[in-house]
Amino acid sequence: MFALQKYKFRHFNFKLLLYIIFLSVMGILIIRSATLSTGEESTYTKQIMGVVIGMAAMLIVSLIDYRWIVRMYLVVYAGICLLLALTRFTPLGTDAGTGAKRWIDIGPIRIQPSEFAKVAIVIVLAGFFQICEERINAIGVVALSVMLTGIPLLLVMAQPDLSTSLVIMFIFVVMIFTAKISYRWILSVLAVVTPFAAAFIFLVEKDMVPFLEKYQRNRILSFLHPQDYPDLAMQQTTSIMAIGSGGLYGKGLFNESLDSVKNGNYLMEEDTDFIFAVAGEELGFAGCCLIIAILFLVVVECLLTASRAQDTAGRLIAAGIAAQIAFQSFVNIGVATFILPNTGLPLPFISAGLSSLLSVFIGAGMVFNIGMQRKQT
Repeated sequence: MFALQKYKFRHFNFKLLLYIIFLSVMGILIIRSATLSTGEESTYTKQIMGVVIGMAAMLIVSLIDYRWIVRMYLVVYAGICLLLALTRFTPLGTDAGTGAKRWIDIGPIRIQPSEFAKVAIVIVLAGFFQICEERINAIGVVALSVMLTGIPLLLVMAQPDLSTSLVIMFIFVVMIFTAKISYRWILSVLAVVTPFAAAFIFLVEKDMVPFLEKYQRNRILSFLHPQDYPDLAMQQTTSIMAIGSGGLYGKGLFNESLDSVKNGNYLMEEDTDFIFAVAGEELGFAGCCLIIAILFLVVVECLLTASRAQDTAGRLIAAGIAAQIAFQSFVNIGVATFILPNTGLPLPFISAGLSSLLSVFIGAGMVFNIGMQRKQT
């Protein structure tokens, strides 16, 4: 498990570490600023604790041979499916007042298993695709990979948690592409998905999509027709107002300006789903660009690690973690700027939430591990 003699510590990715530290510190500062007017100072304290625990978890995972983790992929799969089932179908699961059963309380700690499902799916698919590498285009292999992804995916959707389901689907698409599936499969899927997407929008308009909750349908409709649903679109229009009011350099962290959207408590979920709005108001366009640039560099470093990986499993894991971080970043920022429908996804390393923080830190730990066992160049 700890095969330190295999590691080349000179290849430790200090650039990636600095990017992660920067984002984590920015997250702590922005959350502190976001909660000043709400009086929820415990969120700031929990975020510091989450970053410390996450950094420790990242270090530990970086020293555990990823090949050993991959060999345990069936155990990981059984464990995450069990956790998701316990969350949704037993009294252990709690809705935390949201109406969706997504959390499990363990003493004073509340965890969200669906966040860990993202990393678990990366490990499971890496293990499966490595075993079936030579038969990746066989119908049975593709069908089995869909089934492996589909079971936890359905358990997450049943909570309901559509946003996390989309992350899992995106991770699957990126990883099966990285596993070098034939372009014939890709083109065939696109030929089916494209008209299906158009039909989906039509059916949403007609309220004929049975697996969508009412609030999910309303979020889509408020994005398509914001003028017809001003109350439902208010969260995102307020977010745009906050970002726009920041100008080029922002109003400054911890400001007490009377014309602040944040200080007026007009923003909702300002420490999680709409934390980018706080960044826009207080750090301005320049600060937002810097955050986006660092997130982009984190994804690039993960992809570079994938390209230098010693084996298929390493390449797939690094690509899967890159997919998770890229997709969550794009969606979180897209929602805050109203270019996407409102759906709750945390901004990696920045948004509040112990489970989401641990998820990305564990993923980053595996990327560091793969990088220190890179192939000779």
